Amino acid sequence: MPEPAARPLWTAAEVAAATGGALTGDDRPIGGLTYNSREIVPGDLFLALHGARDGHAFAAAAFASGAAAALVDRPVDGGPYVVVPDTLRGLEALGVAARDRAPHVKRGAVTGSVGKTSVTQAIKAGLDLAGPAHASIKSYNNQIGVPLTLARMAIETERAVFEIGMNAPGEIAPLSRFVAPHAACVTTVGPVHIEAFADGEAGVAREKASIFDGLVPGGAAVANGDVAFSGVLADAARRLGARLLTFGSDASHDARLVDFRPDAEGTSVSAELFGKPLQYRLAQSGAHWGLNSLCVLLMLDALDVPLETGLQALAGFQPLAGRGQTRTVAVPGGAFTLIDESYNANPLSMAAGFRSLGARPATGRRIVVLTDMLELGDHSRALHEGLAASIDAAGLDLVHAAGPQMRWLYDALPATRRGLWRATAAELAADAALLAAAGDIVMVKGSNGSKASLVAQALADLQSADGAPSSSDAPQAAR
Repeated sequence: MPEPAARPLWTAAEVAAATGGALTGDDRPIGGLTYNSREIVPGDLFLALHGARDGHAFAAAAFASGAAAALVDRPVDGGPYVVVPDTLRGLEALGVAARDRAPHVKRGAVTGSVGKTSVTQAIKAGLDLAGPAHASIKSYNNQIGVPLTLARMAIETERAVFEIGMNAPGEIAPLSRFVAPHAACVTTVGPVHIEAFADGEAGVAREKASIFDGLVPGGAAVANGDVAFSGVLADAARRLGARLLTFGSDASHDARLVDFRPDAEGTSVSAELFGKPLQYRLAQSGAHWGLNSLCVLLMLDALDVPLETGLQALAGFQPLAGRGQTRTVAVPGGAFTLIDESYNANPLSMAAGFRSLGARPATGRRIVVLTDMLELGDHSRALHEGLAASIDAAGLDLVHAAGPQMRWLYDALPATRRGLWRATAAELAADAALLAAAGDIVMVKGSNGSKASLVAQALADLQSADGAPSSSDAPQAAR
């Protein structure tokens, strides 16, 4: 007998019922959702959101690309549509409906100043091995991304994990309440987005701790116990009656990092989990992955994933694009190693990257190529200049830099460590051939908005005089 047809994610009528909207046109099955008309897959629901441009202007293009229906706040031409008073509120209602129609789903939520996306995807790797799973894609962690991810969750899902971020106070708690997680974690707390908080990191810590506000009764609050504001996280969890689980380097933590030994293939980790010794392998070699991996294991445990499954997932989880992917680039005389950390940067992740780079064996120089860290407000100069101490502690050989804020660091470095400085990442990328030589290990890191990726791509595109292309020694991670 033929297998029954798969249940659609939604139907147009179900969208209308979930949002309180009115359907005009045929009821059609819906396989996915997007607000970008250029990303339409036939059968998608097009979300006509209001942003820098009014999404309604692209409804015709979405239908032409195969959209099954549209969620709108006024009539459009081209196909069936559901009219609601506000399309963003409609998306939120659809996300809540997806959550509530699948009460069996164990849900996790992830936030933190550093490592949100990588930890979320590492958790997803473990969830995938345990059964039908769902997760945020890319960095869909804001007021649109979180309800969109919820609304994309199929009813057959058994476990799901959601990334939650913020740019300003008061953003995390409402998003966590949408998710209503059974387990939520804070990867770390640091000086990120501090320009939005009058009291700096203390305000960031309170905002991050508010992810626990959305926990279901008896849910698990997983917190980094090594950060300066760990007390803020713990107090928030206790106030809410959550089950507090901590990770860090102290013996008092539920998950304790004992030893972290990187090598050419990854890292060997020694740890204690709930008081029991544990040895495991990571595909990652960055120093921050010691604590990250413990956070992942605690979250997986809270989501009813067996330890063996979590360890298997960590052993195979490769760095994401722009977050530690490593490749060998052929150049005259040999090759250099490129570590692409270009997706984002802040003082915490910079220091962790420097430590990781300093620990790697090298026949040539250990070089960092840096672009501006953003959203640091009045603290920016001090935090950029302060990177000099971390670079010195890691024993790095040379620093190339781009951007007006990285000029502060560049001027704070001893002359022996100064490489090139250019006003923009594009200008530094144009000089890529001058940044590295055979035998070097080169890490590129900077905020996404300061275009560090331009330099990383320019270095990756270098090739030897005989035309040998660069080759990757780490496969593209699943997103």
